[in-house]
Amino acid sequence: MGYGGTYWSRRPDAEATAQAALYRQLTPVVERLLERHLSLTKEWFPHRMVPWSQGRDFELDWQWTNAETEVTKGARSALFVNLLTEDNLPYYTLALDHSFGVDNGPWGEWGRRWTSEEARHSVAIRDWATVTRTLDPVALERARMAQVGRGWFPGFAGGVADGLVYVTLQELATRVAHRNTGQAIEDPSGRAILTQVAADENLHFLFYRDLATEAFALDPSGMVEAAERMVRSFEMPGTGIPGFTQHAYSIALAGIFDLGIYHDSVLAPVVTRHWKIEALEGLTPAADSAREALVTHMGTIRDAGARFAELRAGTRPATARAGPVSPTAPAAAAAAALQ
Repeated sequence: MGYGGTYWSRRPDAEATAQAALYRQLTPVVERLLERHLSLTKEWFPHRMVPWSQGRDFELDWQWTNAETEVTKGARSALFVNLLTEDNLPYYTLALDHSFGVDNGPWGEWGRRWTSEEARHSVAIRDWATVTRTLDPVALERARMAQVGRGWFPGFAGGVADGLVYVTLQELATRVAHRNTGQAIEDPSGRAILTQVAADENLHFLFYRDLATEAFALDPSGMVEAAERMVRSFEMPGTGIPGFTQHAYSIALAGIFDLGIYHDSVLAPVVTRHWKIEALEGLTPAADSAREALVTHMGTIRDAGARFAELRAGTRPATARAGPVSPTAPAAAAAAALQ
């Protein structure tokens, strides 16, 4: 289908024409980055990493309690959110199809490869969490049904530019979340699985980051405007998980993922240092305004993260308003955090 099969390409306007042109220009880059990815990725098998000898049957009247595991509450919340995020894979693939097409060329080949690699993550994490009884399997299954049944997918179907910005930030944020969760777990098998998953996510991030970098070179103004839109409205895929707000707060209190980490480990390395947003020249007036808004918003996120870190460390008065602590709530809400 090529770009003719994407959601945005069916719009008869100038923006869709520009997106189609960007798509065509980037196609050789996708092919090159896919070849690089395939040369770097390593085959691995979830069944070899799960400690099956720790498993036992679940009796019909068995009920999970905290006594089943020594994993902390914050790390359990992170595992719960991370796993259910991975479970929602069908809708992320749908979002990629809407933005990048489902052809038999490099765009489609990448989308299918990405999907197959991502599918291993939920298998490995769920098998480990079930065998070790780290998470309540009943609550987990009910939440999976609710999350997948909701049908949420990222709102970047407007075109290639928005999609590239979103998936770059999301893949890096996911890598950081998995890595930090693994570091918060003492069990060596669980830590190994999350380290492997984070390694996969890192390769996905590098693919999207470098593809987006090429897009910035081709259409800097369009990409800056896309970056401002996506950072302002950014939501991680787990936003709709039942009890998400409580889990997000628990994850932030544990220092696994919060606004400060989002700014320092995701936004600043990519938007500021790699894409060099502030140094771009020759932007249109609209893009220049978008860049100013983006820089201001990133500063707000940074400051909110710093205030929450003070609250967590006990150096900020306990009466201070906590506000949003995670970018998994809409980033626009984060602008009002900790006022």
